[in-house]
Amino acid sequence: MGSSETEAVRGTNVPTGLRKNGAGPKTNGFIKEWAVALRRDKGLYLLAAPGLLFFLVFKYFPIWGLALAFKDYSPWSGFWGSEWVGFKYFQEFFSNPDFWILFRNTMGISFMNILFFFPMPIVLALLLNEVRMLFFKKFVQTVIYLPHFLSWVVIVGICFLLLSQGTGAVNQLITESGGKSIAFLTNPDGFWLMLTAQSIWKEAGWGTIIFLAALTAINQELYEAAQIDGANRWKQMLNITLPGIRSTIIVLFILRLGQVLEVGFEQIYLMASAPVSSVADVFDTYVYRVGILNGRFGYATVVGVFKSVVGLILVVAANRLAKRFGEEGLY
Repeated sequence: MGSSETEAVRGTNVPTGLRKNGAGPKTNGFIKEWAVALRRDKGLYLLAAPGLLFFLVFKYFPIWGLALAFKDYSPWSGFWGSEWVGFKYFQEFFSNPDFWILFRNTMGISFMNILFFFPMPIVLALLLNEVRMLFFKKFVQTVIYLPHFLSWVVIVGICFLLLSQGTGAVNQLITESGGKSIAFLTNPDGFWLMLTAQSIWKEAGWGTIIFLAALTAINQELYEAAQIDGANRWKQMLNITLPGIRSTIIVLFILRLGQVLEVGFEQIYLMASAPVSSVADVFDTYVYRVGILNGRFGYATVVGVFKSVVGLILVVAANRLAKRFGEEGLY
């Protein structure tokens, strides 16, 4: 048989996919398996669709906009027509004297949230877990959940009604008792603590949902064995309950580190005033003031890129540290 005939036979016997480095059969097999899984679990995929759509629209699609940090963006020129300026805005941002003030304020507020706000849902969940009266337990849960559904405008409005130096209910009570009114809202020394207290009031109850769910996964036989051994409720909490939700706490803590520079624009913007401006100006308010109001969209994007990079580094570092100590970590 001649060489041409041999090649013809080979061409007819060898599948097309194998002639392309074996990619075809594998790709087709993956597509078929995925199609079978889609038909089998279409209900689950349908339930996951809104969440996937949310991340695609609001998390992944906007990634292309990070290129604005390297452009002198102009709405008239458009995204592609704007001038490419490289790292110009990065240099301007890091050399700005306000950078360290913004960094200090943002990290200070975030540290207060981690120190006081993050443990509060855990404490509330542990306390609720010890309540044996079902009616009282559900009543407390409802009461502490409700502030989550109030906007920051309402929360700040209530704070102003209670804590204003002139007409606030608390200061009126203090002055009627013979004391002097306290400048709760205009005291720079207590501004970060007030923001943290507001966050605890609004979101701590809602944060207990995850930890209460984690508590239900603990094997109840462990508590029965501990009772037989004479362990009281305190020892059971320390030796069974807390270790049982430790992995959940670590995962949520790692995720919280990823948002260390996200301290919330709306709350701080509503609470800020001239007397506390030195401690109230953070990256979020700076982006609004300089980037949005002044139309410097490229410069504002630089701030967002910086926050994202810092959050990514902290998440990766914390996850590796958790794995080094034998925990499951985030991934």
